[in-house]
Amino acid sequence: MENKTTWRENALKASRALNLISDETINHILLAVADEAILQADFILAENKKDLDAMDKSDPMHDRLLLSKERLEGISADMCNVASLPTPLGRVLDKRTLYNGLELTKISVPFGVIGIIYEARPNVSFDVFSLCLKSGNACVLKGGTNAQFSNTAIVSVIKSVLKKFGVDENIVTLLPAGREATADLLNAVGFVDLIIPRGGSGLINFVRDNSRVPVIETGAGVCHIYFDEFGDKEMGANIVFNAKTRRVSVCNSLDCLIINEKRLADLSFICEKLASKNVVIEADAKAFTFLNGKYPATLLQKANADSFGTEFLDYKMSIKTVSNLQEAIEHINTYGSKHSEAIISANEKNIAVFDKMVDAACVYANASISFSDGAQFGMGAEIGISTQKLHARGPMALPELTSYKYIIKGNGQVRS
Repeated sequence: MENKTTWRENALKASRALNLISDETINHILLAVADEAILQADFILAENKKDLDAMDKSDPMHDRLLLSKERLEGISADMCNVASLPTPLGRVLDKRTLYNGLELTKISVPFGVIGIIYEARPNVSFDVFSLCLKSGNACVLKGGTNAQFSNTAIVSVIKSVLKKFGVDENIVTLLPAGREATADLLNAVGFVDLIIPRGGSGLINFVRDNSRVPVIETGAGVCHIYFDEFGDKEMGANIVFNAKTRRVSVCNSLDCLIINEKRLADLSFICEKLASKNVVIEADAKAFTFLNGKYPATLLQKANADSFGTEFLDYKMSIKTVSNLQEAIEHINTYGSKHSEAIISANEKNIAVFDKMVDAACVYANASISFSDGAQFGMGAEIGISTQKLHARGPMALPELTSYKYIIKGNGQVRS
């Protein structure tokens, strides 16, 4: 491992040099990395297999860790998409002339150095690099031990392209596995401007509680769908199935279905397709009564104290019965993580109340929460989904990876 001063100073120096690289050159680099990811697919997948072989296939994290040629093609396409987007830098956010003739302009600028701490998702290495480069930031990557071979291979591919372009390779730094490197990053005051953790609540809480560098919380998702008294059951069944089973290991997968007690007779229909994916349901007393005998007994359990407020990241979900909309909203605001929440209803008044009263970054009506994703929102890609309210909220894409500064021009003004 390099000593602390070396990687910190190298990353800071590289971030400053990035200010002088044109957006055109940045786009060429991104396209070249996208091409190289496909050309080096066999190498990347071979290294990824080393990580996969060390993980139990039944572990939900296995899907997050898995790379394939199809997924690499998708990653490559995302990088090309980022390259096609307008630069977020140099945007004029405000411009005016002051009473004394000074011309004041507020413009968007890079943060500088952004540190990312993430778990078993090697695609994040490509995503973070592309977004940070496009927004003029150097990035310091701290992946999990379970993806070390994959991340090392990916960063080596990126660095080979940077070398061809004569660009400082330290604009991307991969820290070694282990807690020492994590502590090093969390204490890099003056060298790292921002840290973004991506992973479960345990990781996010640890980073928030131990970092001396500013943190934007992303990733943890305890997500709900409320099936209202006026919900369409066909729509409900399709949305719930998609939100729960599309990819169970992602932060925007469904954790709790809330159902109005007046619609309990439709609950078995809404949950029927979940059985085909062996989804375990932890149901409260009322919901259990209506599902008992209509949902596979091996997959149906009674809810307990841990059934609500838990991010399952698995083929598992809970069901909560409520008597009205207000009770559903109260449950969400009590147990949710401010990530993504949805209502299924044909009642516009109820939807309007839900939109106003639910405290979350993404609030849906009659649609799957699976769309909480930067690419799906037309942002090209995302560095994470912020569940806090300072600086950024929801999918964080290029604009959210910038800060701003004031440029003031005069012609000799002095203050009296």
